[in-house]
Amino acid sequence: MTHVVFEEANKTILEQVIDMDSSLAGTVTCIQDDYAVGPLGAIYETAGYQERKAWWEKVLAHSPYTQQLDLVNDKLVVHELIKQLEEDPNLEIWIWMGQNAHDVCGYYWLISQCKDFAGRIQVLYLNNLPFFNEKGNIFYPTHLHEIQPKEFIKAKKLARPITLSEFEVDPDEWRKICNENDLVRFLEGGKKIVGKEVEFYDKYILSQINTEPQKLTKVIANTLNKMPVKTGDVFLVWRIKELEVINRLAIQGDWEKGWKDIQVQSQTVTN
Repeated sequence: MTHVVFEEANKTILEQVIDMDSSLAGTVTCIQDDYAVGPLGAIYETAGYQERKAWWEKVLAHSPYTQQLDLVNDKLVVHELIKQLEEDPNLEIWIWMGQNAHDVCGYYWLISQCKDFAGRIQVLYLNNLPFFNEKGNIFYPTHLHEIQPKEFIKAKKLARPITLSEFEVDPDEWRKICNENDLVRFLEGGKKIVGKEVEFYDKYILSQINTEPQKLTKVIANTLNKMPVKTGDVFLVWRIKELEVINRLAIQGDWEKGWKDIQVQSQTVTN
């Protein structure tokens, strides 16, 4: 079998699980793009793909992840998955996802390209399920990598084939999401994705900034800790740059030296 996840941290934990349970033996493939943010218009066409790539180039600029853009090739990953399914009629794909917009959007993006293989693609959606943490307390994880490997083994019983109905309904839902083309997407529950305005996270950023200069890395860490629904650090840094453009805050430092050289503070108002 081939396992599919949507974050590198999930890949790492699942590989540990496979080492513990030979019944799950197989390769682990990661869809790397975060389809919960950014443009999606005509995502499967060259123009849409190029628009999204250009947006990510802007967002990743001056970040520690600039080389990542050259490494992300989800189109090739899906091409290889489909090729494997065509060449091996016994192969199954197991899609693992947690209760978060990143995973669910990735699921929608993937299965919209796999309708020809209904019956051979299993899904394990770990939504609203209790697990034990390292201290033995029950919690409800939103991301797969929050789950201990030994707890993962229990989850394999939840694998089920994606139904023919889902292969009809879910791509239609994804098409609707793509046509709306909001730059921020939230998971409301189940597999319900709703779009939000691109400024949605700005209030959380601004609440962590005052008139005293603070290191950018500290602002990002504090913002992520306070946000009820997480997004990526690069997205928040991009929004900070945009907030400077509209004079909501001030930035000091040289972006060419990376995030560590940047300080952020509230914009000083002069009369």
